[in-house]
Amino acid sequence: MNEINICLPLIAISAPLIASILIYILGEHIGKNAREAITFISSAILLISVYSLVPHVLKGEAIEIIFLEIVKGVNFSFNIDAAGMVFACVASTLWVLTSCYSVGYMRGHGEKNQTGYFSAFAICIFATIGLCFSANLITFFIFFEILTIGTYPLVVHYRDEEGRRSGRKYLAYTLISGQIFFASIVIIYMFTGTLEFKAGGFIKPDMLPMPLMLILFIMMVGAGAVKAGLMPLHSWLPAAMVAPTPVSALLHAVAVVKAGAFCTLRVVLYVFGPEAAKACHGAEILSYMAVITIIVSSLIAIRKDNLKARLAFSTVGQLSYIILGISMLTPESSVGAIYHIVAHAFMKITLFMCAGAIFVTAHKKNISEMVGIGRRMPITMGAFTTASVALAGFPFFVGFVSKANIILGAMKINNLLFSMTLVVSALLALTYLMPVVLIGFKKDIINEEFQKKDDANLMMRIPLVITAVISVILGISPNFGLHLYTLAEIAAKSIFG
Repeated sequence: MNEINICLPLIAISAPLIASILIYILGEHIGKNAREAITFISSAILLISVYSLVPHVLKGEAIEIIFLEIVKGVNFSFNIDAAGMVFACVASTLWVLTSCYSVGYMRGHGEKNQTGYFSAFAICIFATIGLCFSANLITFFIFFEILTIGTYPLVVHYRDEEGRRSGRKYLAYTLISGQIFFASIVIIYMFTGTLEFKAGGFIKPDMLPMPLMLILFIMMVGAGAVKAGLMPLHSWLPAAMVAPTPVSALLHAVAVVKAGAFCTLRVVLYVFGPEAAKACHGAEILSYMAVITIIVSSLIAIRKDNLKARLAFSTVGQLSYIILGISMLTPESSVGAIYHIVAHAFMKITLFMCAGAIFVTAHKKNISEMVGIGRRMPITMGAFTTASVALAGFPFFVGFVSKANIILGAMKINNLLFSMTLVVSALLALTYLMPVVLIGFKKDIINEEFQKKDDANLMMRIPLVITAVISVILGISPNFGLHLYTLAEIAAKSIFG
């Protein structure tokens, strides 16, 4: 690797950090246009640097950067692999789109605290890219905690009692689980002498007493399960919906819950590995927790009239697809799980951006108030319909690609329960999303205020159309553009051989 390519990961990680610092220090003095320009420039730098790394990862080239030795055998270091590259591509792409959307939302709704908002948002992206490129557990943990702290100002953005209460709940869940995660890292280091991620895992079934191995598995996976919203550790996620809609998009599609799913991926397949995860029965326990979460969260979503609340419980269930795919411990399900990081990101961010566009434009939060809103906002509701069908897993949409691979994994291990769970979940997704579409395009009863066409402002409309279109393109051609499906296959092959 030449020096330019070695520098690319450093540029990718540092760009959002520098942006956050500049926005925080200068934001109140340079005006909103300059503040937003810093966000766009840094997001473009991140995008270019991450995309430039993709060809090297596809070729199998190793990119490792070691900064310093923390303790003997443990470095603060980065290693670019296929799984991390998939997540980094998603995060960097969506930062550009959410930045554009944020400008339209924050201005359109006249939000306060915009300097803190854009600064904290950039910190979250910085932490996410750091997670993607972390070479070992200790580096991963550092960025994992930065993400937790960086998200807190966004959750409490409105500075009201409800926001502070939700923020405290968020910190209680994520910080406590994070410290348990750190304790397990220390114990693993004592027994193994290493914390370096390794495809297929570095813990062998005979390396630790089996009861201790199961305890450590639960301790480590717990941190990822909390951020991913796995039941019964999910209640912070719906509570955090008090934040502005772009924050909800960040939580559900770009960073936080995806970081939880990615943490689970790293722990199960790069720390314990398929053999140890199966031997200690940790993967089996995790899979059944995912099954319960998928069904129960979908049933709760059906009952929610508030659109963001319905989408929040949808995320709880849909993220469990990733957890289930990982815990099946098959190459097919792992490809599906990794690719579902991509699929869910574009589908769910479209839905949340549509919800935000409806709120800013029509000032409606509840589904029951949106009768005929499709006449006023045809583009927004068209994008919502596209993402809804994709999320249900219809063919020729991106959700079908990831879910089909997970079902193939379930068939390979002859588990009818897992296969049926995924099918039933698709029907439930239609049950809680299609009524929104039908109500939105209902013609016989239309609110007078929806008679004229008055869609969301352009800065909000463009990103949600782009993400909806991508949800279709990647369903027809999963390798379109960045070859993310191939990267998922490379990751699975490196794990299972």
